Amino acid sequence: LAKVILRIICWLGSFLPYGSKEVPMAREVVGGLIQMSNPINDENVPVTEVAQAMLEKHIPMIEDAGKKGVQVLCLQEVFNGPYFCPGQDKRWYGLAESCPGPTTEELSRYAKKYEMVIVVPIYEREMAGVYYNTAAVIDADGTYLGKYRKNHIPQTSGFWEKFFFKPGNLGYPVFQTQYCKVGVYICYDRHFPEGARLLGLNGAEIVFNPSATVAGLSQYLWKIEQPAHAVANGYFMGCINRVGTEAPWNIGKFYGTSYFVDPRGNFLSEGSEDEDELITAVMDLDMIEEVRQVWQFYRDRRPDSYSDMTEQLP
Repeated sequence: LAKVILRIICWLGSFLPYGSKEVPMAREVVGGLIQMSNPINDENVPVTEVAQAMLEKHIPMIEDAGKKGVQVLCLQEVFNGPYFCPGQDKRWYGLAESCPGPTTEELSRYAKKYEMVIVVPIYEREMAGVYYNTAAVIDADGTYLGKYRKNHIPQTSGFWEKFFFKPGNLGYPVFQTQYCKVGVYICYDRHFPEGARLLGLNGAEIVFNPSATVAGLSQYLWKIEQPAHAVANGYFMGCINRVGTEAPWNIGKFYGTSYFVDPRGNFLSEGSEDEDELITAVMDLDMIEEVRQVWQFYRDRRPDSYSDMTEQLP
């Protein structure tokens, strides 16, 4: 409905009398985030069945997003599985798939159906024994644009990710979609401001951070770091966290509270702590230029003085 109304407005504008002063339309984009709990918490169920159940649970909410006029939608980290990294069970290697591959192909149909960009975080298999924590970006016409591979891989209690993921090797790409320039930063990446800055330098207007994080040590950072990235770099952020608890690991409660934040650090919308939910927000991309004309961080930065950051320590 939102897209139909927008097209009608544009059509009516074509009848403005000659010489009339046209008012430029704001570059508004409707964003969406889906936070979801895992429907199967049984380690005896085959990995492929878990993945299928998670995909099927997402589809109605993806369709709901499309019907509500969402133009750019992002799913949570490894959306079609549990967060299996609290253990080191190699059976979860069976969840990995090629990218592009069957899941991106399936979701490209919904992207095209609703003219909706979809960011799809999956477990990627590049070749035998080489796996990445990846997010694919599908444009509004169903075209696969490319992928981001998580660069920063934690290895600490409850987060044994180096057992499952190789560090990303694609840098910090930004994808020109039909509606805006999209960047992706995955979960633990958010603790590193360097990549957040590079996404801004590469032209990102909206950066998505699909995550899987539980209540505890880092929860207080959830609403500090990412608004700080948005402010320091002058772009919007969409931050997604799953909900519920997952067996057999039971490391704690995934606390949801997915949200959108603008370049001034204002929260535009926020999800609940425990509900499967679609979170939406309208983002005025013209704000990026406005904010950057006030806070000239890109003009005043001093990369010539930062060389020590790239030197290898002993």
